[in-house]
Amino acid sequence: MNWPERIAPLQKLDIPEFFGNEIEVSILREDLLDREISGNKWRKLKYNLLQAAQLKHDTVLTFGGAFSNHLAATAAAGAQFGFNTIGVVRGDDDSTNPTLVTCREHGMTLHFVDRSSYRDKHTEEFKAYLHGLFGGFYLVPEGGANYWGVNGCMEILKKEHHSFDYVIGACGTGTMISGILLSAPESMKVIGVSALKGDFMTDEIKKNLQWYLMDDEAVKEYLPLLTIWNDAHFGGYGKCPKELQTFIRSFYDKTNIPLDGIYTGKVVHAVSKQALEGKFESGSKVMIVHSGGIQGNEGLNYRLSAQLPTIAD
Repeated sequence: MNWPERIAPLQKLDIPEFFGNEIEVSILREDLLDREISGNKWRKLKYNLLQAAQLKHDTVLTFGGAFSNHLAATAAAGAQFGFNTIGVVRGDDDSTNPTLVTCREHGMTLHFVDRSSYRDKHTEEFKAYLHGLFGGFYLVPEGGANYWGVNGCMEILKKEHHSFDYVIGACGTGTMISGILLSAPESMKVIGVSALKGDFMTDEIKKNLQWYLMDDEAVKEYLPLLTIWNDAHFGGYGKCPKELQTFIRSFYDKTNIPLDGIYTGKVVHAVSKQALEGKFESGSKVMIVHSGGIQGNEGLNYRLSAQLPTIAD
């Protein structure tokens, strides 16, 4: 199996009404790596699927909610690289859900479980149950949150990005920010914007670093570079109120860059807020990582009657 190498373009955002005039802001367009295996999904799935191929698996099984970017990307990757795919979905089937429609169009077999069963997905008993249903498969955790996912996300930063003072991206599982943190130079500050309500993301990233590095002293060397913004979630995971919808549409009208309402829209809004309040040092160079996920806007438009930009746009 060959995984193509692709370079994400860096786009400068010279928009004073969003970021003021005191800092230089650019956005790394990881969303352009692939139309459907978008952004950090391209990174997280890369080494997982290479590993699956090396182990001679022809089927990949993974997990997600009914509007999961990860499920949609895994289904697309399976179709593109020749794997059968199985998605274990939290919740009930809905034949009109655009994410599930996309998964099925790419040949993914969907298996629905209730929330209680879904919470047990990490247990050996639940894995044995799945093997009983589907036979052999290579298992990718929800969100691609494992060693191979972190390894792929370490490839987001390139040497030409090392001149930036800040790199800022979204946190769901913390996998992407963990990979960025492991590859960032000491001169760069890494900021994760949590899409979830609660003050636990630093601990999650610390756990990622511990099982990746297997060295507590090494972990301590990376954590001083990390800051988590916990107050930019707009009410919690999956929440996209009118204020955020308006911001995303306004940003799209000005830049023609689509943002999603679950992750990257919250990141850009948070950076804009901090910049306009003068929270960055004057002259700072800030790079925002666009982690993709635009397919998720289809779900938000479906659930909230929002009018967010989509892949079709």
